[in-house]
Amino acid sequence: MASSSSSRYVPPPLKDGESQKWAELPPELTSSILLRLSTIEILKNAQKVCRSWRRVCKDPSMWRKIDMRNNGIFSYDYDRMCRHAVDLSEGGLVEINMVHFGNDSLYSYIAERSSNLRCLRLAMCYPLTDKGFVSAVMKLSFLEELDISHGYAQLDLKAIGQSCTLLKTFKLNRPSFSRYVKYDDEALAIAETMPGLRYLELFGNGLTNSGLEAILDNCLHLEHLDLRRCFNIYLVGDLEKRCSESFRDLRRPEDSTADSPFDATSVIISEGEDNYFSDDSDIYNPYYD
Repeated sequence: MASSSSSRYVPPPLKDGESQKWAELPPELTSSILLRLSTIEILKNAQKVCRSWRRVCKDPSMWRKIDMRNNGIFSYDYDRMCRHAVDLSEGGLVEINMVHFGNDSLYSYIAERSSNLRCLRLAMCYPLTDKGFVSAVMKLSFLEELDISHGYAQLDLKAIGQSCTLLKTFKLNRPSFSRYVKYDDEALAIAETMPGLRYLELFGNGLTNSGLEAILDNCLHLEHLDLRRCFNIYLVGDLEKRCSESFRDLRRPEDSTADSPFDATSVIISEGEDNYFSDDSDIYNPYYD
């Protein structure tokens, strides 16, 4: 697991004349170097190396992608940093990655200033409310990828699908699930409003064969389907044959999760148990490595 200290870019001590050499790098080369860092590393450290780096960091092209992944240790005000990065993009933001932080106000702030956003990835962002989050996403009409991982809220997927008609990738992944809860509402909403999907990931979902068949009937462009830990799905007979023939990449409910970020944190909820973690402070964070 990466530590908070090793995750941050710390400029080495500069020798005499060395700062001038950094300052003389062509802006396009400096930009190429800085784009290999996370948003947090740029804002807290890299832009302070020298004036020329700071000038490059103010260029809106540096902020087309915002990477706010972190290890869950709140050393910084991530909300404020994220807003600042969005402002620096000047409306040019196309991709944003957020982990361990977020709220309705921030989602709305991003959506109102990033109408060209194509990719939104959220993981372990609590709280994630139906009304606030969905209202923000509905403003992102150019969105092509939406990834919601480790989120517990029941979201209005129909509203999202009706507003984001260009969606090609949708991931709705939960760290826990119950074998005793069967629900097809989300699957039916996906089938009804997201016909253009190519990639669908429903890790730990409660959908049944009926919901899966609705998706198969309506999402005719699907190439990748991940149903791992969807234990209300029974791939047998004609349904098994149909799935095997329809997808380039099919992950079945019982398939290994060794290559999934959910492998270390997913749990099976037995009847009568709570569906929420009481304390995840010591849970391994796979999104940060």
